Amino acid sequence: MPLTVAKLRTIKSTGKIERFYDEKGLYLEVTKAGGKYWRFKYAFGGKESRLTIGPWPDVSLDEAREARDEYRKSLRAGVPPSDYKNTPKADSITFKSVAEDWRANMGNIWSDSHAKTTLGRLELDVYPVLGDKALESITPHDVLPMLRSIEARGAYETAQRVLGICSMIFRYGVATKIILSDPCRDLRDALVPYTSKHFAAITRPAEVGRLLLTIDEYKGSAIVRAALVFSALTFCRPGEIRHAEWDEIDWKEKEWLLPAEKTKLRREHIVPLSRQAIEVLEGIRALTGRGRYVFPGQHNKTRPLSENGVNCALRRMGYTSDEMTAHGFRSMASTLLNEQGCWRFDVIERQLAHVEKSSVRGAYNRAEYLPERRQMMQAWADYLDELRALASGE
Repeated sequence: MPLTVAKLRTIKSTGKIERFYDEKGLYLEVTKAGGKYWRFKYAFGGKESRLTIGPWPDVSLDEAREARDEYRKSLRAGVPPSDYKNTPKADSITFKSVAEDWRANMGNIWSDSHAKTTLGRLELDVYPVLGDKALESITPHDVLPMLRSIEARGAYETAQRVLGICSMIFRYGVATKIILSDPCRDLRDALVPYTSKHFAAITRPAEVGRLLLTIDEYKGSAIVRAALVFSALTFCRPGEIRHAEWDEIDWKEKEWLLPAEKTKLRREHIVPLSRQAIEVLEGIRALTGRGRYVFPGQHNKTRPLSENGVNCALRRMGYTSDEMTAHGFRSMASTLLNEQGCWRFDVIERQLAHVEKSSVRGAYNRAEYLPERRQMMQAWADYLDELRALASGE
């Protein structure tokens, strides 16, 4: 049944992609983010394709039908609609509208922190300059001055990252047949080169031993001290440790199971717990075991430990941000485990929950190498005990 204006006014977003069909290939697509776009489905050269006409209500039902009829004429003449330029109000498909659709489609993949950071960069630097521009009208000469203004404040890494975000949005526009190419593709070499800094970490065995002794002697919060020791033993990401919950601890199997929504890669991850890690948990259980979080906030026990809790403790212990960070426990473990030569690289990488650069995403197995990882985690904890003993002169 053909669409009507009355029907269009009743269509609401349900948080998923839905299509409402009119006639002869025309339909209205409602995106996850709530955008409503007229699209035309057609076949040319034996291949099915779709073309974006424009957003509703900026492009009315009658205008969308007129565009569809023009496209059908071009098909009969042997010309693909993608080559036909007479699209009504094509300039109403703005950069911001496409960016919001792109963000909605990526929502199930990104971590909350990454989604927040990406939106912040768009709202601060990109939307004020490109947001209201028609996506198809934007050229490299529109994008580069925006990036130069970011560089002007010394934020060279941010400029590179904003360029990457914009490029992904334009490529999304190409994939959804709104534009033909990405204007960012030739701009990377135009920016000031930037080499990202790694998180500071202590990796010399003797210094690791002294660090562990300093943590043991820390006079601040017992919860923070336990989080520091647990970080060294498990070398998980700081956010994962801060948000650890008692319900995720399997005491029988001596494992910590991180649910997919809490991990950077959005995959479940198993952390085998060494005898020493279990002792840390048992020691803090009396303090926090009745609540949700293993390491709750110091002032609000219903919330996780603050993002700066561990880093602030390291500063109070005398370690600068150029010497050691909360994330540095991961680099510390990675470096020393690889230097020992006792463990396969793949086993270490799996325990670090790093991205597999050459494997198929669908083949991921949370329990892969688990017996070896279990042995490695216990050996690592024993090694830390040895370094601590050497540092104390025992």
